[in-house]
Amino acid sequence: MRVFKSLVLLFLVPVVKGSRVQLKNGGYEDIVIAINPELPEDHNIIRNIQDMVKEASTYLFNATKQRFFFKAVKIIIPLHWLPKPEYLSVKTESYDKADVIVANPFLKYGDNPYTLQYGGCGEKGRYIHFTPNFLLNDTLYNIYGSRGTKVFVHEWAHLRWGVFDEYNNDAPFYVSVNSGKETVEATRCSADITGKYIVQSCTGNSCTTRECEYDQQTKLYEAGCKFVPEKTQNAPASIMYMQSLPSVVEFCDQSTHNKKATNMQNKMCNYKSTWEVIMNSTDFSNTSPINSASPPFETSFSLLQTKDRVVCLVLDVSGSMDRYNRINRLYQAAEIFLLQIIEMDSWVGIVTFESTAQITCNLRQIVTENVRHDLTKCLPTSAGGGTNICAGVRKGFEVIKQKYSNLDGSEIVLLTVGEDSGMSNCLSEVKNSGSIIHTVAWGPNAAPELEQFSDMTGGLKFYATDTVDSNGLIDAFSGISSGSGSISEQPIQLESTAQSVAVKQWMNGTVTVDSTVGKDTFFVVTWDRSTSPPDILLRDPKGKEYRTSNFTVSDLNLRTAQLNIAGTAEVGDWLHWIQNNHTESQVISMIVTSRAASLAAPPVTVKAQMNKDTNNFPNPMVIYAEVSQGFLPVLGATVMATVEPQTGSAVELRLLDDGSGNLIITFLTFLSTHFVVCILECLCTLLPNLSLRHEQLFFFLGAGEIKMNAPRPETSNEEIQANLGSFNRVATGGSFVVKNVPSGGITDMFPPCKITDLEAEFEEDKIHLSWTAPGNDFDVGQADRYIIKMSESLLDLRNTFENATSVNTSSLVPKPAGTKESFQFKPENVTIENSTIIYFAIRAIDNASLTSEVSNVVQAAQFVPPKESLPDTLPTEVITNSVPK
Repeated sequence: MRVFKSLVLLFLVPVVKGSRVQLKNGGYEDIVIAINPELPEDHNIIRNIQDMVKEASTYLFNATKQRFFFKAVKIIIPLHWLPKPEYLSVKTESYDKADVIVANPFLKYGDNPYTLQYGGCGEKGRYIHFTPNFLLNDTLYNIYGSRGTKVFVHEWAHLRWGVFDEYNNDAPFYVSVNSGKETVEATRCSADITGKYIVQSCTGNSCTTRECEYDQQTKLYEAGCKFVPEKTQNAPASIMYMQSLPSVVEFCDQSTHNKKATNMQNKMCNYKSTWEVIMNSTDFSNTSPINSASPPFETSFSLLQTKDRVVCLVLDVSGSMDRYNRINRLYQAAEIFLLQIIEMDSWVGIVTFESTAQITCNLRQIVTENVRHDLTKCLPTSAGGGTNICAGVRKGFEVIKQKYSNLDGSEIVLLTVGEDSGMSNCLSEVKNSGSIIHTVAWGPNAAPELEQFSDMTGGLKFYATDTVDSNGLIDAFSGISSGSGSISEQPIQLESTAQSVAVKQWMNGTVTVDSTVGKDTFFVVTWDRSTSPPDILLRDPKGKEYRTSNFTVSDLNLRTAQLNIAGTAEVGDWLHWIQNNHTESQVISMIVTSRAASLAAPPVTVKAQMNKDTNNFPNPMVIYAEVSQGFLPVLGATVMATVEPQTGSAVELRLLDDGSGNLIITFLTFLSTHFVVCILECLCTLLPNLSLRHEQLFFFLGAGEIKMNAPRPETSNEEIQANLGSFNRVATGGSFVVKNVPSGGITDMFPPCKITDLEAEFEEDKIHLSWTAPGNDFDVGQADRYIIKMSESLLDLRNTFENATSVNTSSLVPKPAGTKESFQFKPENVTIENSTIIYFAIRAIDNASLTSEVSNVVQAAQFVPPKESLPDTLPTEVITNSVPK
């Protein structure tokens, strides 16, 4: 795949808020299931969601040994659906913070439910995705089993407890030794599940089957071979393998777990069973079994409908705003928000505060561009006085009530540079208001209590420094877009760059406009000293030029020039040259925003996630980034992160694939006692792998007769990832706090990260190993050396790694983090013959002798299968179920 030119992810402070689900006495409350606003009205979706969760509650209760159930669920209904008396208003809930989303598939035929998981074993997932067809089409029962009893609990385990699948479509078989005899086994849990190995060939709805043959190269079954479980089973586990089997009512535990299976659960969870991981969760430790045969409460549902977006800017104009050119920078950032970021049809009001608060603009609906410009006239241009944050917030509530009788679902953007000892006076009022408060803490003296406002209400948290060449404040305002899920209406930030430019020198750059954006495109140039604009030359991909005279400079804001491209911006590279014609150096910046080019094609979007927004030393911070077009992954990227502490110089890091190809991740070893600003810059991008999770299900019915689902059409790699060419993106992330950092210098405390993608295979009489290199500190830098061990016992490597046989690695020099490693050697003191199975694991050591965790354990099998296949002869004619298109 070609390398995309430039993608920028601008992490300013923690990002998308995670789940707000609460667990009380075994009952999960405040689960949010959101219906995508693009879906047409269909009340069967709501009804089937309710039936699904009710049914799943009982199944979950039994599967977790009478410990957990679903008590209270909120369903978010799109704005365009007709209102009903039973619909309440959303409060702090929104589509982008939902635990479950109902949206069209990211692939044709892609009704497979899945859970987007960023983290490792035991870490919560991002969301569960169901398609409307999955919820409405009852014929899919034949594929997935009951959508409630089976599938929802399977996906909830991914989402809530961070367990992984116990099947593996990419490695469906492995070699096993049982009673001294080598066999090829299906990747499954438990190993007690019985079945047969068959290949199916279909023409239309007419299918034939035959027994699988061995592949002499892989030593496993041939491509296309499937393990077909018998419908009548005695095995009660496992829900994470094939939940649709009638006998399956449990998770695999220590007694039933298949440690040899080549699945993600073993790989990610160090061969622990799913039930062991669940038992180690905080949910489990905070609950006790309930003495009841069924859940003590039936699931209750609240139906919440979204409404017009209402936002009030509550802006600090105290004396502290009179320093560091702050009032001008605030005007620049808020003006961009009003002119380019806030969506059409939204309602906006403006409040300023110092010792007291004032309404500078009553609530107005943005129905024309003139309204946007009128709102900018209400932005502050002077500062002075004390700081009374509660007064500002209360005045903001007053503005919102000009539209609605209550504050439910409204938003406040609260910016302050000062501390206020009286903030505690309105904490309870804010918490119970129903309004979402996004906070922007600006400068080193901003009130640390601000984060409580955001935490209590589910708002975003941003932090901006006074660094002159930082666009932090602009990017913070640019990140406050609607969480409605209407991606086509939301602004897309293509560029955000700033630098100090000497007299008569130039700031040059390129911004790529891709085919998914281009509507409502703005190029904005800002500067910080001169009252006249710099010399600007902007050239579109076809050579058309725009000069300074084409840009608009407002009489109220003499340090910002804006150009709105008429119609849809040309696709390709836009080049800009900006010369500082002032008498001294000044900071010049370029900001570019756009919207979707067409409602028919979703734009490429960037989302970001931190593992925590408050952390304790020496635990590292983790950044996750995903780039997608709708639900299509955009693959192939290098991502750069610039972390900017409150004080000190920014440092740039490269974000890496974790080795499994599933996500982009970096561990930040920066130490700070307060906020940290993180900026990501990407060259294309790897995305969490959204491959189809669920295999077709096959059952034996009666004496030897097979009933099977007709296979879905094959999907090529080109169909499951966006092919876009070059593009630019900037996305705002979030701030985080690292506490308990020791004063003075510290020694190296961070080992290399765990290797999770080790692979092994025989190549004649040699072993070939491959993996992704870790770093010196987690996945940053370069490890010092490797320790590779081998054993004939998988568990010996996992449990007693140091006692296993060492592999000579004297010639193996670690490469930089993220690089693919390859190592071939001939095992010593091992006779390679048929039926030889050797297990391998690896650890990395840094230059301070800190050692990583033991990697995933892999096997290399020298196994010559018999010429004839093992399975019994199968009937050639089968009954098929067609898969809905």
